[in-house]
Amino acid sequence: MEFALVIAVVVIALAFDYTNGFHDAANAIATSVSTRALTPRVALAMAAACNFLGALAGTEVAETVGKGIINTPAGKHGLVIVIAALIGAITWNLITWYFGLPSSSTHALIGGLVGAGLASTSTVLWSGIVDKVVIPMVLSPAVGFLGAFLLMVAILWLFRRSNPGKTTRGFRMAQSLSAAAMALGHGLQDAQKTMGVIFLALVTTGHAQQSDGIPIWVKLSAATAISLGTYSGGWRIMRTLGRRIIHLDPARGFASEAVSAAVLYVMAIALHAPVSTTHTITSAVMGAGATKRLSAVRWGVAKGIVTAWILTIPAAGLVAAAVYGLAHLILE
Repeated sequence: MEFALVIAVVVIALAFDYTNGFHDAANAIATSVSTRALTPRVALAMAAACNFLGALAGTEVAETVGKGIINTPAGKHGLVIVIAALIGAITWNLITWYFGLPSSSTHALIGGLVGAGLASTSTVLWSGIVDKVVIPMVLSPAVGFLGAFLLMVAILWLFRRSNPGKTTRGFRMAQSLSAAAMALGHGLQDAQKTMGVIFLALVTTGHAQQSDGIPIWVKLSAATAISLGTYSGGWRIMRTLGRRIIHLDPARGFASEAVSAAVLYVMAIALHAPVSTTHTITSAVMGAGATKRLSAVRWGVAKGIVTAWILTIPAAGLVAAAVYGLAHLILE
């Protein structure tokens, strides 16, 4: 029974990773597609390949998710908690994808872990959540908005006397690089969260030790799942991020992607913090767009997105708690 539950955790975790990929495909390429720097299929193929490479670039975020959010009990009980957390996260991902809202798969997973942990009376590591989740959750969108705004102001000043046509073509080419950097950052952040959950299940059942590090098969399977999900494309969210918030030009698209990628790298490598790629790129798009004029940003759309952000952790947590209660009765 326990081994079957381990297999179930791995399968459900990879399913979450796949939904993460198509839910968050827009994060890496929506701005490049909307400015016609890349065609949709070329952009998706590039993003999928970079997601795969980024997923293999480190394990810092995976270790935070695997041992910094909750302490799960050993054996079957711990596996039920992890399964409930994953189902809560997948459910919220599908709901927000259906309505075209770029919410955070990261915070859905963390909300699921916390909700299932509270329902099961497991120890929730609140200090770790504050340090590694709450503070970066507030910090990364703020830095994304301000950084993209300032970078765009600098670009406008530096190229103020340049030929507009040549400048646009140049930034359209530069967007190919910034989109690739963003996709690498997405893999570095989001694929590692799935690795962390699978590793948590393996440690819970004694199939791995914390000191062993994450097995290579876990890394490769998570990298593959998120890449396949990304290539399938999240078109509903892509329209919201690429066009409904603001109509971006190539320069603003480049500024948004470059700043977002930098934030993701710093948070993952330096701070080991699982931040939301969705929150970061969406805020950066608003920051770059605000340099045109504040009214150019469709703040009504932005308000709906922020509302989804606020609801993500408690909504995923409630679903996870309900699933845990049901699974606890059936499986235990």
